[in-house]
Amino acid sequence: MLSKISLILAAAAAVSAAPVEQRAADTIQVPVKQVNNVKSALGLVQAGQSRLNKINNGGSKLRARQSSGTVTNEDVSYIASVSIGGSAYDLIVDTGSSNTWCGAQGSCEPSGSGQSTGESVEVSYGSGSFSGTEYTDEVSFGGLTVSSQSVGAASSSSGFNTVDGIIGFGPVDLTQNTVSGQSEVPTFMDNLYSQGSISTEVLGVSFRPESGSDDDDSNGELTLGGTDSSRYSGSITYFPKTSSGSAAPYWGTSVSAFKYGGSTLGSTSGAIVDTGTTLIYIPTSAYDNFLSATGGSTDRNSGLASFSSKPTSNFAIVINGNTYSLTPSQYLIPSDQYSNFGITNSGKYYSWINDGGSSGVDCIIGQKFLENYYSVFDTTNSRIGFATAA
Repeated sequence: MLSKISLILAAAAAVSAAPVEQRAADTIQVPVKQVNNVKSALGLVQAGQSRLNKINNGGSKLRARQSSGTVTNEDVSYIASVSIGGSAYDLIVDTGSSNTWCGAQGSCEPSGSGQSTGESVEVSYGSGSFSGTEYTDEVSFGGLTVSSQSVGAASSSSGFNTVDGIIGFGPVDLTQNTVSGQSEVPTFMDNLYSQGSISTEVLGVSFRPESGSDDDDSNGELTLGGTDSSRYSGSITYFPKTSSGSAAPYWGTSVSAFKYGGSTLGSTSGAIVDTGTTLIYIPTSAYDNFLSATGGSTDRNSGLASFSSKPTSNFAIVINGNTYSLTPSQYLIPSDQYSNFGITNSGKYYSWINDGGSSGVDCIIGQKFLENYYSVFDTTNSRIGFATAA
């Protein structure tokens, strides 16, 4: 669902911060569930590459993806149960877009307290899209409620097989030009903050890898208005959100290097941190070097990086001098899950790391990275944070 973007970011020193102390009245924890609705690994690979293509080729309709709540992964996506006008909808938790909408699986109409605005709404995500009309209504998630939230009611949609829509946690900039007659619309988080339901506009995200062959566990948590120190160890290190270039409307940052073992695979990349993308995409040159270092190749059938022998070294992403490593067991697809992705060759190893292209934004820090690191999306201070998952 993303595209590639050229990114100019002034280097800024990362700031380490002690875990944020939370007050029960200020933060909400909400569980989320992971759902795998993938028909093939190739479709999964192409979904992320389509998102990169959409970002890098402009398109004003590409728009981004808190209390705490549970989320589930579907497509593979993390899904939250959200109340809109008193009815429950299963919505994708997406930091790569910012509109909230429903109706992919059926009717999504204003409640008795809702009100149609008469405006049209349209959003394209690269590998999916929706269009319809806007209304405002009561939206509740994790015990917090916005009384008059902008909601898109889809009259048509594509790329959403079993979920009802999306709840967007991206920056408000991503709502620009999505609703007719409005330059942008406040996000759910914007409204929670402006009405005083949360004291700081911060979203903490905890995802967990699936175990065994399971593909639909309640293995995630969102914290609205702060962070949950039980979900990470050590301190959170923050990086400034990208303020210029094509990544600026997104939760963007600058990656200084990619590594395999002691070798540098590549450097200087524009990156998007996106809960709505499953795989980890890195620049083509770094991906090619990764394959060379591991003796791997791109599998023709699945589109995944594949290996005859299991890689033995860690893969790492370096941001402002801070190294975030994944062990082989973290960046390789568990063999118990092969059938979930239509992989039939059980004699090979396959990776969550894939080719992000060679221009613009060429890196997506997706779910398979975020399942190993706690992530923080801080609108108030315009920064992104990571800490080791507990």
